[in-house]
Amino acid sequence: MRDRIKVVLIVVVAIVVLVASLTYLALAPSPSKSLPTPPTSLATCSPSSGNATYGNWTTYHQNNARTGIQSGANVTGLHAEWTGPTGLDGQVYAEPLVCGTSIFVATEDDSVYAINATSGAVEWRTNLGTPMPGSSLPCGDISPSGITGTPVIDVATGTLYAVAFVTPGHHVLFGLDVGNGSVESQVVVDPAAANPLVEQQRGALTLANGYVYVVYGGLYGDCGDYHGWVVGVPASGTGSLVSYQVPTQREGGIWGTAGTAVAANGDLYVTTGNGANTSAQGFDHGDSVIELSPNLTELGYFAPSNWAYLNSNDLDLGSVAPTILPNGDLFQIGKEGVGYLLNGSNLGGIGGEIANVSVCPGEGAYGGTAHAGFSVFVPCMNGVFDVVVGASNLSVIWHTSDFFAGSPIVTGGIVWSVSIYAAELLGFNVSTGQQVYSYSLGSADHFISPSAAPGSLFVGAGDELYGFSLA
Repeated sequence: MRDRIKVVLIVVVAIVVLVASLTYLALAPSPSKSLPTPPTSLATCSPSSGNATYGNWTTYHQNNARTGIQSGANVTGLHAEWTGPTGLDGQVYAEPLVCGTSIFVATEDDSVYAINATSGAVEWRTNLGTPMPGSSLPCGDISPSGITGTPVIDVATGTLYAVAFVTPGHHVLFGLDVGNGSVESQVVVDPAAANPLVEQQRGALTLANGYVYVVYGGLYGDCGDYHGWVVGVPASGTGSLVSYQVPTQREGGIWGTAGTAVAANGDLYVTTGNGANTSAQGFDHGDSVIELSPNLTELGYFAPSNWAYLNSNDLDLGSVAPTILPNGDLFQIGKEGVGYLLNGSNLGGIGGEIANVSVCPGEGAYGGTAHAGFSVFVPCMNGVFDVVVGASNLSVIWHTSDFFAGSPIVTGGIVWSVSIYAAELLGFNVSTGQQVYSYSLGSADHFISPSAAPGSLFVGAGDELYGFSLA
């Protein structure tokens, strides 16, 4: 933190956060409180298991509102319990998932692993094909390119869904049995009008409304005639795919790591990157928040009044996916570093925000937010920022030290984020932003996010998976 916050301001801030975050009370770590011992018989990820008492992080940032919150006792320590297995077969960009006794992690070598949550031992590994080498693609910065978007688990059927990019150049949605890794289904999910070699599946998968939703953006470098897409695949395995193409001349990718956010009524919100049109008279849905029905009919949109400037300067609004607040309104931020408060019932069109605030100007935000009630934790290139949302205003309450912040989550009164350049797991007091924990990792890829279970934290970094105890 560049400037020390005075004690009296800390007290005021704590009161503001307490009032604004109606559904969540975050307390600072207390050495007098200890975490409960994890159960010796952990719930299994299957329909018969009922409510899992250990693992319930089955989609990106825990739920379809992408809150990134794991409830539980206050954190009293950070201890590496295991690193396992030593050397996965590829880089990890996807967030690890937690279900029952297992951690599920996907790699750029097109493999999915099930790892024992207690010991770090491999329970099974399924390879889904040969990933695309970077040399076979016209641009990009991931090589090989395999599974990049975070998978999703359907606990009701015991199925893990993952999209693998496989040679000679197709995106395939696989359904795996979470118990043994066997392939139960597979379907090509490239839109018919798209060129798979210039489309990247980076955003997390979403399970909602009876569909598995898959989003697409372009490769790093914006080469080729690509568009942003959303594809809905019936989870039942029967029925036709539905799709939505962002109506840009070109570009308008949907690439934020959280993918989509789902409202209480089932509508989806996505955010696009820059479009190719830079004329203020030719709005093209680039740099926009778009609301879609469950069958992917467009219902409305928002774009900043300076959308043409954002298009011209590659300042993607969609470097972060939308945040759905408890009252149904939205928070949105992107590369420009300006946060917007939007009416979830009426996105407002061009310049139709309720409020905006400069959060991290000149640095920009990337990845996925976490939010506790109306307190939103934003990953910027100069740290994590806490933005509190009022009825008609946004306020920056605190920010951490200066580092390129990976997508944060919150558990036990601590905001966790990976420093991308330093490859270090960092923990910050949720009320003040003061750093209280750190752990050096071997390497870290852009925008990665930890996941959590009560008393535990899991991080996929480089080609390793780390398991931590928080007691």
